[in-house]
Amino acid sequence: MSRVHDALRRASQDRSAPPRQSRPERIQPRVEEPVAAAKQIEPPSYVPPSPPPPPAAHVAPPPVHLGSGVEVTREDMEVLIHAAHQIPYKPQKDALVVNIMQPREAPAEEFRTLRTRLNHLQSSQPLHTLVITSASPAEGKSFTAANLAISHAQLAGKRVLLADFDFRRPTVNSTFQIPGQLGLTDYLTGKASLREILYQIAETNLFILPAGGAVPNPLELLNLAQCRTLIDDLRNHFDWVILDSPPLLFAADGNLLSTMCDGTILVVRIGTTTFDSVTRAMQSLCENNVLGVVVNGARRGELYSKYSYYHDYYAPDSDPDSTAAAEEATENEVAPVHSN
Repeated sequence: MSRVHDALRRASQDRSAPPRQSRPERIQPRVEEPVAAAKQIEPPSYVPPSPPPPPAAHVAPPPVHLGSGVEVTREDMEVLIHAAHQIPYKPQKDALVVNIMQPREAPAEEFRTLRTRLNHLQSSQPLHTLVITSASPAEGKSFTAANLAISHAQLAGKRVLLADFDFRRPTVNSTFQIPGQLGLTDYLTGKASLREILYQIAETNLFILPAGGAVPNPLELLNLAQCRTLIDDLRNHFDWVILDSPPLLFAADGNLLSTMCDGTILVVRIGTTTFDSVTRAMQSLCENNVLGVVVNGARRGELYSKYSYYHDYYAPDSDPDSTAAAEEATENEVAPVHSN
């Protein structure tokens, strides 16, 4: 009984005592997992360096478009020139060009004088492309361009190109009796390649690019980028590139061509060209790169009476009667040329 009494007493004491607060649990700090960078990383296995790349192969220069979808590199231009169509030297009877076989003719001497002056200028400045033009028609620009080209081609080692850029009234094709009708207009419109329109006078250094077929928009063709590219490329392969262009006061073609070339020569005819025409022509060129003026149409007796006597001294086979008759001619059909 005493044990039961003691148990009841302890139970009553426990109910009367205030509740015992539980002791707060101690919060342990959270331990983060080690980052991947802290993990032990094994060193990568050794990879031998790759061998150096082989030297780059020679890169060819950009191609030059030559019409009709044909493209050749600048090195191939020489091959193209050597493959030019060969034609004999048979100019028209009334073409008024210097006879290559008769270098002692008086008009030929005048062109040689002009050639000498131009070669002297070339020795002091980059001069390879020339525009031959005039103020008005019928003053002798095509006549001067053709004979100057022939005169230059007579020098050994000089490669000369005569290009007919007078698309309005071309004459070079008929002067040298070039077969076919293809020319520069066909090249610029993509109807022909440069190989098809390039000709060479056989056994000479004279090359010719005819004008080609008639077109309704000559000035627009000259404004094409390939026109300037062609002139620049020809400059690098010929000693002289001579361009025959339309008259300055009748078309803007000559003015545009003069901006693409190294020099311009103005042809005037005695008794035909007026001072006002020359002034206006020079103003249209803004006097840029004008090398001089060629005077055409002088009388034979004014210049050649003593010239014939001088050369006859070294030509014992010449006919005195023919020389005297030539001196009495009132006007020289193959007009002499002078440059200022």
